[in-house]
Amino acid sequence: MAYDLKTINEKLRTDPKAYVAQCDLAYQEKIDTAIEKVCGNMENSPVVLLSGPSGSGKTTSALKIEEGMKKRGIKTYTVSMDDYYKTVNPLTVPRTPEGDIDYESPDCIDMELLDEHFTLLEQHKEIQIPHFIFSRQKRSASRFTPLKLGKNEIAIFEGIHALNDSITDKHPNAFKLYVSARSNITDGGEMLFKGTWMRLVRRVVRDNNFRGADAAFTLQLWGNVRRGEKLHISPFKHKADFMLDSSLPYEVSLMKTFAMPLFENIPDGTERTNELTHIIPAFERFANLDQSFVQPESLLREFIGGGIYKY
Repeated sequence: MAYDLKTINEKLRTDPKAYVAQCDLAYQEKIDTAIEKVCGNMENSPVVLLSGPSGSGKTTSALKIEEGMKKRGIKTYTVSMDDYYKTVNPLTVPRTPEGDIDYESPDCIDMELLDEHFTLLEQHKEIQIPHFIFSRQKRSASRFTPLKLGKNEIAIFEGIHALNDSITDKHPNAFKLYVSARSNITDGGEMLFKGTWMRLVRRVVRDNNFRGADAAFTLQLWGNVRRGEKLHISPFKHKADFMLDSSLPYEVSLMKTFAMPLFENIPDGTERTNELTHIIPAFERFANLDQSFVQPESLLREFIGGGIYKY
């Protein structure tokens, strides 16, 4: 689906508080639908696989599902598949065509261990979740998190490769979710703002706020991120039992306030700045939205901060 710029601007100028609440409620209703479907699959498997590309809001979506399941008396554990990265071996690690380590490749993930852990969880046996130390590019030899699922308990495994054939072919009964910002914004029938741009803006803002990375660094990575999506994520989204659109109609009006100063400081000649020649002029056509209208439980708090969830 697509959102209409004229409608967005009119509603934000008329009653921004009500419009933001309306948009957040629509997203929550999608979460509630996902929860009902997850509940309906619990007899088949206690494992939920949640996939989606970078900047899609996977983590917040998983936490909201966990929150909703708790209200239904179902204890839920959210596990990041990032902790299943293999210790980096420079001789064997997957690399991009440019020669850099390709962290977007599923070959970086310990699929054999995930398969073993899913089987044990389905048998209600204990697993030891590993801990990956990103600063050292290695798995901890001593830090693990035990997990054993009891009755009315589930585990959500969240990661970009959660729907990969290596997992779903062996565990077809696990409930499969795909999350992404899937809606574009149009103006008079003209494509104005792509869902993929929303995800880029989210990632630039988040990386600057929480990962110590400037916009130029994130933009340089974006080419390989997008390549990885096309090769390793999008081809498997059709396997999802439910697709959740995480885009919010008001988000460009909010996020542009954070993104514009970051984009303006990107040095000339940085990779993929051609995308910014479309994004920056598009920003100017959106009404501004102050973050004071955005509630602490909003998905967008994952990227701008000030939210109730811990990441």
